[in-house]
Amino acid sequence: MNRYSVIVQWSDEDRLYLVTIPEFAHRVAMPCSHGKTREEALRNGEEVIEMYLETWQAEGEPIPEPNTLQIA
Repeated sequence: MNRYSVIVQWSDEDRLYLVTIPEFAHRVAMPCSHGKTREEALRNGEEVIEMYLETWQAEGEPIPEPNTLQIA
């Protein structure tokens, strides 16, 4: 499993769970994936992360650093 942040939120308008990846927000339209269940949305979000990382690496693009939650 990767170390990127994944936010899964319900959308009444879409009637789906939508996925946002904060570290990718400046490079990719958000939300970037969805699912009928939280589990499906999370799986789809993980697939999107892997797809973008593979693409950026193959194209020689910079890879965003994962954010780490800091608890004081």
